[in-house]
Amino acid sequence: MTPAATARAHTNIALVKYWGKADTDRMLPQTSSLSLTLDQFYTDTTVKFDPTLTADEVTLNGERLSSQASGKVQRFLDLVRPTGNFARVNSTNHVPTAAGLASSASAFAALAGAASRAAGLNLTRTELSRLARHGSGSATRSIFGGFAEWTAGTDDASSVAHPIDEAVDWPIAVVALVLNAHQKKVSSRQGMQSSVTTSPFYPAWKDVVARDLTTIRPAISQHDFQQMGEILESNAMRMHALTLSAQPPFTYLNGDSLITMQAVQDLRAAGTACYYTLDAGPNVKIFCQTADLPKITQTMADLFGPEHVIVAHPGPGIQFLSSPAKF
Repeated sequence: MTPAATARAHTNIALVKYWGKADTDRMLPQTSSLSLTLDQFYTDTTVKFDPTLTADEVTLNGERLSSQASGKVQRFLDLVRPTGNFARVNSTNHVPTAAGLASSASAFAALAGAASRAAGLNLTRTELSRLARHGSGSATRSIFGGFAEWTAGTDDASSVAHPIDEAVDWPIAVVALVLNAHQKKVSSRQGMQSSVTTSPFYPAWKDVVARDLTTIRPAISQHDFQQMGEILESNAMRMHALTLSAQPPFTYLNGDSLITMQAVQDLRAAGTACYYTLDAGPNVKIFCQTADLPKITQTMADLFGPEHVIVAHPGPGIQFLSSPAKF
């Protein structure tokens, strides 16, 4: 019986987003993407393979999942599973699940680390990035800290992430507005597929991403906050335009999302440099410089209440932790 293994992985927020898969079976994206890993949202996962088990046992946030609910985890475990061994998996999400806060990124990055170690594998971070991709596309980036880029690639070997700047040494922060922590009605996977197949603007989106990646890399390396902010904000809006132009049209935004976006624009007009982005959910993330945090957090707390405002900073890559004594 192999020992238990525990891993922690943090969520990431995409500055230049991938939205759509070129190959759904191999989880290959239509485009490359670039993100920032955050310190405040993370998943801890412990895995132990046990030959005495007759089925996988998966617990999420203290609740045992049914076989149907845990099917995606079981299929992921098959990628590393020792022959004839089922696993006991215990995962705690310190991030709302399926609410557009990248819970699947941290979840499958942590599962990739814990499951591979529990199976006796000692994978490199590149190999972990490739493995994590099979659970969730964005999980491939959560293996790394700070800024990371996922190269779309053309096959399983080449579609991996790599770090751009893990030791982020400039004063940037993210104010996350948790406006709705409930599970979204249209999953990211469903939304992507609909956008790819029905939005007439999807071909142009791929050109947008290529151009944004070319311009945001030097902005990051030169610590050009304004350039980075303008790119990440426009990239997010163009991604959401794909959902509105799909057939049938749909949106992940709600009224509070629009209020937040307008508030950010008003702050910027008044001289506070800040920029918003959203993934597949209504929760807005505001990129800012640390000196402006008091003004921005107060503005958002006045609008929605301080309990909805979370300040995050650049976070670390995957970490391996000591497993619980009793598991």
